Amino acid sequence: MLHGYIPPHRFLPYLSWTEIDALPDRENTVIVLPCGAIEQHGPHLPCSVDSVISSGVMGKALERLPAEVRAFALPTITYGKSEEHLHFPGTMTLTGTTLLSTIVEIGESVYRSGFRKLLFANGHGGQPQVLEMAARELRLRHGDFVVVPHGVSRLPSAASKQVSEQEKKLAMHAGHSETALMLALAPETVHMERAVANFPPPFPIKLLSADGRPACAWTARDFGPTGVIGDPTSATREQGEEILSTLADSWVQALTELYHLRWVVRDEATWERGQYTGHIESARGPALA
Repeated sequence: MLHGYIPPHRFLPYLSWTEIDALPDRENTVIVLPCGAIEQHGPHLPCSVDSVISSGVMGKALERLPAEVRAFALPTITYGKSEEHLHFPGTMTLTGTTLLSTIVEIGESVYRSGFRKLLFANGHGGQPQVLEMAARELRLRHGDFVVVPHGVSRLPSAASKQVSEQEKKLAMHAGHSETALMLALAPETVHMERAVANFPPPFPIKLLSADGRPACAWTARDFGPTGVIGDPTSATREQGEEILSTLADSWVQALTELYHLRWVVRDEATWERGQYTGHIESARGPALA
C-alpha cells in the first residue's frame, strides 16, 4: 500500500477531502513530508536508502506519537537532488531548481488545505539547502506558516556511541549508521558480504575544516570507485534497531513540541504574492448542505 512505513491512520492521503476539511485544529496539526532520494549507496546497499530511512524513521515516530498530538504524513518525496552521485548507475536525480519548485508547490497545497505547520523530514545530505530555500519561500508567501526543514537523523540517537572517531569525523555516505538502519528497516536489501570501508583524505586546511571533512565541493567518485564514504563493515541489525528506536523517541518529542508551538505571525502580505490566494471549497458551506 501507498503508506509504506507510515501508520495508515496517520497517512493524510487516505482521508477524503471532506474528512480533511472537517479535521479539528488544522492550524496546529503537523504535516510531515519525508524527503529522500534514489542514489547509489555502495555495492552493499540499495539505491533507495535515503527514501527508506526518511519514511521509516518518521513512520516509527508517528506510530509512537500520542493520539492527542495531531500529525499526518504525506507520501515520501523519493526523488531528490543527487548530482554528486551521477557517476554511478541507479542514481536518479532532479536539478535543484526542479526540487525547489516541487517542494514549494507541495507546501502551497498543504497551506491551501488549511494546515499551518509543515515539517520537511530530510533523509538525503545533498539537499538540505534546497529544503531551507523552500521553507523560506513559503514563509515569505504566508506569514502564519511554520515550515521546518530538518535532517531525519539529526536528532539525538544511539548512533554516536556506535561508531569510531574516524567515522564521526569523515563518514558521509553509506557508512555505519545508514547500513545499520537499513538492516533494521529493509534487511532483505542489504548485502553485508559486499560491504567495504572507504574514507576521503582529511582536508588539510584546519581553519576551513576542523574535523577534516572536505571543505570544498566534491562528488562521491572523487574518493574512489565504490561510492562508499565511511565504514559499514561492522554494522548490525541490532544496532540499527537501537538507532531507529532512539531516533523515533526523539522525533516523538519534537513533533509533540511542534504541535504545541505558538510562533510569530506576520500579518502583512508579502509583495507580489497575491496570486497565491483564492477560494477553497468547504463541506460546511451551502453547496453541500
